[in-house]
Amino acid sequence: MKDKIAKGKTGEDFAADYLVKKGYQILHKNYRHERGEIDLIAQQGKTLVFVEVKLRTSTAFGFPEEFVNSKKTAKVMETARHYLEEKNWHGAVRYDIIAIVKKAAMELRHFEDAFY
Repeated sequence: MKDKIAKGKTGEDFAADYLVKKGYQILHKNYRHERGEIDLIAQQGKTLVFVEVKLRTSTAFGFPEEFVNSKKTAKVMETARHYLEEKNWHGAVRYDIIAIVKKAAMELRHFEDAFY
């Protein structure tokens, strides 16, 4: 289990660094509410961005973004609704996926507006 947590943290840190380089401000990492978690909450201009990060070491069973299913998106959106209420946010919102394949080097793909 420690390896899975360490792998997840590696992916989230890599994704956060990528977003910062693109001009995003990271507001929270691993935001939790009840049973839900959002890997990264960032702000890009006037848009609040909820980011699901998926890291895989192989694509033998599919690409990382394919593992963000309808159950996961519903859980992220439910947790995001709580965050929006908590922060009294009424601006623009977006849900992104950052898919990372870690082989010899990290390969990152960013899907903006991945789900609603």
